[in-house]
Amino acid sequence: MNGYRRPATTVLPVDAVRRIEAEAMADLPDGTLMQRAAAAIAVQAGGMLREIRGRVSGSRVVLLVGSGDNGGDALYAGARLASRGARVDALLVADRHHADGADALRRAGGRIYPPVGLGDVHAAEIVAEADLVLDGILGIGGRGGLREPAAWLATIARETDVAVLAVDLPSGVDAGTGAADPDAAIHADRTVVMGALKPGLLLGEGAELAGELAVVDIGLDLESADDDELVVRVDDDAAAAVLERPDPFDDKYSRGVVGICAGSGAYPGAAVLSVSGARHGLAGYVRYAGGAHAAVVAAWPDVVAVGGGVEDAGRTQSWVVGPGRGTGDEALADVLAALALDVPVLLDADALTVLAEHDEARDAVAGREAVTVLTPHAGEFARIAGHEVGDDRIGDVRALAAELGAVVLLKGSATVVASPSGAAFLSVAGPPELATAGSGDVLSGLIGSLLAHHEAVAEVDHDLAAALAAAGAYVHGVAASLAVADGRTITAVDVGRSLPDAVARLRRSPSSGL
Repeated sequence: MNGYRRPATTVLPVDAVRRIEAEAMADLPDGTLMQRAAAAIAVQAGGMLREIRGRVSGSRVVLLVGSGDNGGDALYAGARLASRGARVDALLVADRHHADGADALRRAGGRIYPPVGLGDVHAAEIVAEADLVLDGILGIGGRGGLREPAAWLATIARETDVAVLAVDLPSGVDAGTGAADPDAAIHADRTVVMGALKPGLLLGEGAELAGELAVVDIGLDLESADDDELVVRVDDDAAAAVLERPDPFDDKYSRGVVGICAGSGAYPGAAVLSVSGARHGLAGYVRYAGGAHAAVVAAWPDVVAVGGGVEDAGRTQSWVVGPGRGTGDEALADVLAALALDVPVLLDADALTVLAEHDEARDAVAGREAVTVLTPHAGEFARIAGHEVGDDRIGDVRALAAELGAVVLLKGSATVVASPSGAAFLSVAGPPELATAGSGDVLSGLIGSLLAHHEAVAEVDHDLAAALAAAGAYVHGVAASLAVADGRTITAVDVGRSLPDAVARLRRSPSSGL
């Protein structure tokens, strides 16, 4: 495995999407792209109406129409729904609108109201009585929250629990970052996404406001995007691609040996959890060095626990250093010893504190040729980077990865991973219950195991290491989802126990992506 290849569904920044759309429009007859978008929107709207009313005919659809192309998309989609017997009312929230789209809606029997004023009782009643509201207020170029009267109409839709379908992005959400004021944004049940996902649909408030994502192909040439623009959203197929089964001629060494330096007398559980992740990755052999030998061997008798630290553990194909290890001189020595080796090294938890507090550790990371993977949460990221994580999580992670020459995995509801080259990945598989003590220890062991197994990483393929880290985060999230089935509460122990089931489920997926 020499790297990754693009999945069918990609995430692209706003500038790249605009350029690709402009290229498509230049090569197509006028209006073709908008008609394709309208057809896709109408299909999604029709599906939602059948779920709500059992049919499209006789349903009440309200279009919230802004001045841009999203408003035109909505008007043409409304015309298609009106031609199928739906009652379609278009409420204009700007002084301008797409004239040809409005004419198409009128010809199909829809109604268009003059620009709505704040407090317009009739407009409020129209929204409240709708079966479906179609959000065509703002497009991907929108900045800041909704202004009046659009914010007021969005509030009515939210408070009356009307089903809402957003066009490409919920209005009021920043397409690049997901930043939004929930009180001044559309809350969508579903967002129909044109061609490529935008980061704001997966990050921040945008991930909550977008609802279900339906990505549709409208003929955009996504392959024309530059690699440094692309963000890969890891899915089942992409994760399955790295979960290869052992070869019949493999032995425990050829499958990879991962070293775990974690835990202490004060925190033996961190060692047990990290080792649980490593055992259920792809490596065939786990070596343990740390301060919790008895606890590790009692929990996992198949693990080889050696005396001393990293220097005493013998040969490995990767190292995981940090969880529960402490931040004193002994921990610093282990971090430096691991970074001196010519194998991939993952630093997590206490090792990240060591990195933030000791220039010699930071210099050792920046000076390495072998792969280094850092797995901070937001607080640890701030200590290493010298600033808080901003709205542009992808940009912040890319910047730190480039500065340190390391793969950086920023944990969160959407996990962001970047390599020094700028290759970036998003994993959004985990449920909220994954925010539990020790779950990160399981993740670090799992990624370390993947790094040990995939020998190409040892050839200093940072992009592949980033892909493996993102896939590990995805597998970790799937394990948590399986653990919380039927509404169960979970701990990190449950996540570790569910990893074999997660791997088995993903291995049944058609393998493509990474």
